[in-house]
Amino acid sequence: MRTVKYFLYARKSSEAEEKQAMSIEAQLVEVDQYAQREGIIIAERFIESKSAKTPGRTEFNKMLEKIYSSKEPVGIIAWHPDRLARNSVDGGQIIYLVDKKKICALRFPTFWFGPTPQGLFMLQVAFGQSKYYSDNLSENVKRGIRQKIRRGEWLTRAPFGYVNNPKTRNIEPDSINSKIVEKIFRDYADGKESVDSLRHCLSLYGVFNHKGGMCSKSRIYLTLKNQAYIGKIKYNDELFEGTFPAIISNELFEAVQARMNNNNRPRKSKFKHDFPFTELLKCGECGCSISAQYGKGNGGTYRYYRCSKRKQACSQSYLQEHLLAGQLKEELKKITLPESWYKTGLEQIEKWAAEEKIGQQALIQNIGNAIIEVKRKLDMLVNGFLEGIIEKDTYLEKKEKLIIKKGDLEEQSKQFGDKAIVWFEPMMRWLEAAHHAGEISKSENYDEIKLFVEKISSNRLLLDKKVKIKWNDPYLILSKYNGFEGNLKRKNKKDAASTKEGRPVGWVVLGSNQRPLACQASALNQLS
Repeated sequence: MRTVKYFLYARKSSEAEEKQAMSIEAQLVEVDQYAQREGIIIAERFIESKSAKTPGRTEFNKMLEKIYSSKEPVGIIAWHPDRLARNSVDGGQIIYLVDKKKICALRFPTFWFGPTPQGLFMLQVAFGQSKYYSDNLSENVKRGIRQKIRRGEWLTRAPFGYVNNPKTRNIEPDSINSKIVEKIFRDYADGKESVDSLRHCLSLYGVFNHKGGMCSKSRIYLTLKNQAYIGKIKYNDELFEGTFPAIISNELFEAVQARMNNNNRPRKSKFKHDFPFTELLKCGECGCSISAQYGKGNGGTYRYYRCSKRKQACSQSYLQEHLLAGQLKEELKKITLPESWYKTGLEQIEKWAAEEKIGQQALIQNIGNAIIEVKRKLDMLVNGFLEGIIEKDTYLEKKEKLIIKKGDLEEQSKQFGDKAIVWFEPMMRWLEAAHHAGEISKSENYDEIKLFVEKISSNRLLLDKKVKIKWNDPYLILSKYNGFEGNLKRKNKKDAASTKEGRPVGWVVLGSNQRPLACQASALNQLS
C-alpha cells in the first residue's frame, strides 16, 4: 500500500497576537499526538491566524493549490472540521476535492470521517454546524451591540479623553486627557490653533501615535469630528444618545465643525525679536501693517515702529516704542471704570440678578416641557418606523434632528442650572476688565498691554505718530462718558454724589432701571 502524505492545517480566528495565544499551540500538540498514535506522516504544515467566516485565507488557499497540483491523493489532518471551513464556499471546495479523489482522507482527533456517502454526509453536517455556529455567533454579537446602544453604552475601546470602566461597561472622562481634549477643541474653535499646529501641541502634552511619533492630521480631524465628546454614539450612520458624561458642550462642538467647514486659517500671534506691538496697528496713510526694528542712537539701542510700506510709498516716519506705549496707556485710561462706578456696579448687578432669577424659573419649565415634547415625537417616530409607516431614510434624518434638538434643549437647561443669569458672568467680567484697564495703564508689561488692547478694540491706526483706536462697545461708552463724573464734581459736588435713586451719576449714564446698556452690547461676547 502506498503511504498517504498528510497536510496539517491549524488556524485561530484572531489575527492579534495577544488573543487566543494558546490556540495554535494547543492544536498542534493534540494533532501531533494523534498523528503519532495513528502512524500518520505529516508532509507539510499550514498555520495561519484568520477567520474562516468568509473565503480568502492565504494559507488555506495555498494548501488547496498544492492538493490540486498533486499527482497523488492527499490527506488532511486538523483538530476539527471547523478549523477548515466556517463558510459554504471553502466547505464546498473540500467536499468537491473528496469527490474528485484529490483528498483521500480527512482525519480529526475529535471527529471520524470515511470517504463514503455517509462520511461525506457527516462532513457536510459538520461544516453546516460550523457555519451555523459562526452565523449564530454573529447574530448574538449584533443583538448585544443593539442592547448596549439602547442602554447608551460605548461599544468599543474608549476614544482619547475617555477610559473604559469594566464595572459599568461604559466609558468615563479621563482626569487628564479629557482636559487636553477640551483645550484642543477650544483652541481650534477660537482660531488659536490649526489642525497642523494641534499635532505639535499634543506632542507637547505627551500624546503620540502608536509608533511614538506625532499624531497624524487625519487623527486630529477624526478627533474634532467625534460626537462621543458631546455624549453621542454614532453606529451605522445612526445617532444615539450615550449615558456617559460629555467632555465638551454642544455649542463648542458646533463652533469647531463650523470652522472646519469654512476652512478658516488660525490666527497666529508671533513675537519675533521681542517686539510686543507688532501686528497690533496699521498705518493710517496706506493701510500697511506696522512693523518694528532696532535702531541705534544716543549711545544705546532702541526699538522703533514704522509702516512696512509694502503696498506703496508712504510718508510716515518712525516712532520709538516707549512713546507708542505711552499713547496706548493714555488710551486705556479713557476706558477705565472709576472706582466709585465699579463698586456701585457690582451692587447693582447683584440686585438685577436676584430679580431676574425669579423670572427664569418659568423659562426653565418651558424648556423642560419642550424636552418632553421632543421625547414624545421620538417615540412616535420610532413606532412609525417599526410599523413600516416611515421609510428608513426619513426615519434616520428626522431622528438625528430630534436628538440634536433634544441635546440643545438639555444643554440650555444645564446652562440655566449652572449659570443662574445668562448675562451675569459676562457683565461681571466687563466690569472687572474695565476696572483692570486702569491697572494695565500703569503697567510696564507691553505684552499685556497689547493683548488687552487687541481684545477690546478694532481699527487700530498709527498716523503722524499718533495712535487712533476704535473701542468696541461697551468700552466705547466709557471712552465717551469717562469724564462725565469728574465734570459734574467740579460743577456740583452734591449732585455728583448721588441721584434721586441714591446711585452715583456715573452709573446712571451706563445703566437703566431694567438692564445695563453694557450687557446689550454685542462686543460683550468677546469677553466670554
